Amino acid sequence: MIEIDVCTGLSAQIGADCRVLVLGSMPGVASLRQAQYYAHPRNRFWPLMALLAGVEPSAPYPQRLQQLHKAGIGVWDVIGECRRRGSLDADIVRGSEVPNALGPAVAALRDLRLIACNGAAAHRAFLRFIVPVGGNPQVPVLALPSTSPANAGASLGALQQAWQPVADALR
Repeated sequence: MIEIDVCTGLSAQIGADCRVLVLGSMPGVASLRQAQYYAHPRNRFWPLMALLAGVEPSAPYPQRLQQLHKAGIGVWDVIGECRRRGSLDADIVRGSEVPNALGPAVAALRDLRLIACNGAAAHRAFLRFIVPVGGNPQVPVLALPSTSPANAGASLGALQQAWQPVADALR
């Protein structure tokens, strides 16, 4: 039997001139253990950011974050705390979710052009927890295919095509 753990997410990585905010649902076990967004070696987030924004995927994590900020990209999650078995979004115990304070964070981003939800679960969580409490931003909110290894059916090329609105919003 897999134990249910209380998971506490990572801190927001959002620069003052953020134009695109990428939101996940809750970091997986590998990311939480390393205290790094998208740390699982088969997650395609960093290779995708290389294609869309010129971020060097093999650079040390602090440099990748700096490159994201310089490109105008911020990362955070909709859920700040939950109970979950393992890493999958499907394993989050319904009703245990505590959302991050996205409404005030989004309101403070004057240059924000797009909120990009990394996967359907992040988009559903955004609609469930953020929109009902006044977090309905005046910018588009897109549900994009997940970069997670659990979405292995989507090639990097297919992800690049689907995530093209991110690159467009950075221009």
